[in-house]
This record gives sequence, structure tokens and C-alpha cells, in this order.
Amino acid sequence: MHSAVALSRTGAKWSATDVDIDDVETLDDLIDELDDFDDNDEDVIIVYVEEDDEWLGIIRVTAETLQDPKVFLSDSRVLATSTLAERLFGDALPVLAPDEDDDDDDTAGRPDAEPVGDPELLADLGTPGDVLVQLCAEEGALPSDVIASLCERAGSLDVLDELRGA
Repeated sequence: MHSAVALSRTGAKWSATDVDIDDVETLDDLIDELDDFDDNDEDVIIVYVEEDDEWLGIIRVTAETLQDPKVFLSDSRVLATSTLAERLFGDALPVLAPDEDDDDDDTAGRPDAEPVGDPELLADLGTPGDVLVQLCAEEGALPSDVIASLCERAGSLDVLDELRGA
């Protein structure tokens, strides 16, 4: 199961809407969908995409970056395992080769995530890159938890909660 939510800011006011990504084939298609959502007055649009409580993708679009949006993916490994991640982020992010020096005997349970993209894409909205990576890597944190934390830092949690009916 996957979901996507777009939050847009005009001045100091945030708004939020769910984004239907079932028929979206590429990142460019998603950006085109955002054109239908906005009225071109937004300072910034942030799209959060999550799938199966496994990974989080973030897309940041401004008028200046419409043709070259900033993107971040919580774990590059999903580009090889998730059709949705590959469709939306495959052309925008490099696929990192596995580190052959990793010794699986030293790690118990799930291996560490390998974030990829621009971790600084939310820095001016209250979340520096190191904090974003730390939030994504936090043990037991679901993508929805990370999104809520990012929205709280940006001052948009109330509109996200309203959208989700919380």
C-alpha cells in the first residue's frame, strides 16, 4: 500500500492534499499532477511518498526548480525492489552499488538504510540534512512518523493532521 501527500506553502499559509499516484509513471508525470493542484502562487510544494511503511520519498518543487525538482529517498535499495520507487525516483537518483566490504555478520536484523538524494531539501523548512537522515534511520520510525516530524518542524503539521482526519 502506498500514499502520497502534497503540502504547499504560500507565504506563511500551508495547505495539503492527497495525491493519486496510481497512474503516475514518472517523476515528470507527478510534477504535471502538481500543476493541477496548485494555482502557481505557491512558494514551495513538498510531496511525501511512502510505501508499505518501508520507505519515504520526498520531492520539493518551487517555481525555480520545476524542471529540476529536489528529491530524497530514505533508502536507495528500494529502487531495485519497489516498482513505485523506481518509477518515481529511478531517473532522478543514482542507484548505489552495494558495498562489498559490508560484513553481514556484524549486523543483526535489518541492515542500515542507504539514503540518497539531497538531504538538505528541507533545511530552510526546519530540518537540516543530518537531522533528516537521522529521522529516517531511527529505529522503529515509520515513514508516517517521519513525515509528521518534518511537518511539525516546517509548521505544517496542523494541515497534515486535518487532511488525515486526526
